[in-house]
Amino acid sequence: MIKQSELILNNDGSIFHLHLKPENIGKQIILVGDPARVDTIGNFFDEIVFTVQNREFKTITGFYNKKKISVISTGIGTDNIDIVLNELDALANIDLQTRTIKKELSSLDIVRIGTSGGLQNDLPVNTFVVSEKSIGFDGLLNYYANREQVCDMGFEVAFRKHTNWSDSLAAPYTVDAGPALLNKFSDDIFKKGVTISAPGFYAPQGRELRLSLAFPQLNELIETFSYEDLRITNFEMESSAIYGLSKMMGHNALTVCLIIANRVTLTANENYRDEMKKLIKAVLDNLSN
Repeated sequence: MIKQSELILNNDGSIFHLHLKPENIGKQIILVGDPARVDTIGNFFDEIVFTVQNREFKTITGFYNKKKISVISTGIGTDNIDIVLNELDALANIDLQTRTIKKELSSLDIVRIGTSGGLQNDLPVNTFVVSEKSIGFDGLLNYYANREQVCDMGFEVAFRKHTNWSDSLAAPYTVDAGPALLNKFSDDIFKKGVTISAPGFYAPQGRELRLSLAFPQLNELIETFSYEDLRITNFEMESSAIYGLSKMMGHNALTVCLIIANRVTLTANENYRDEMKKLIKAVLDNLSN
């Protein structure tokens, strides 16, 4: 039996942070950072049957083309993803009344829709990027046993060598997208690549305001890295933990991002919301087919 201190439930029996019960979610989950984007996606639904919010974690569950889909906001960062993925898995695979792991485990489809910064000249703003792999600069997965079993260790070795990775930084980890979900996003409107999840928006992504960068050449090294015909295409802040935890727990995960800034050409689209709506519609259509 899982102890109360390890699996915390609210007085109504819902999971601690998300305030959800198993019956409140569908098998298909869309994750977004911004709570306001939950409502944007909900506007596409045919029907909304459940909604709840606690802190930055807002959830709606409804139907799109007869498919039951839940949309959850995570806030920013892989630390929040650690909360969301563990609690979603608990809802799917732990009997909350007996606090025991179910004998038959369920697999969720988890798709992140987000914004990101492009790292290649040929990925202009408004490009839709699907992450074949995600690299974690955050170190989260290193706290879990046997993470090497779900990671591309060859990729990691080559990346550390190419970038002269410093021992003062968390060891980067690399995890593949769920192949079943990846195959759903083979349309020409999607560009495939490798996404870095950074543990911050400024220095970890090479931005310099008043504080100097400890590794000013890192972005240039990232942009020139390739491994088995794969290149790094974009920065964001959540995918690595989604991919890593999903793979370890037996779920399918995919990230699809809108490029709203290109770090190489130094261009940006601050008014990206109409393009985001196009991406949302495309993701919903692909998931429901």
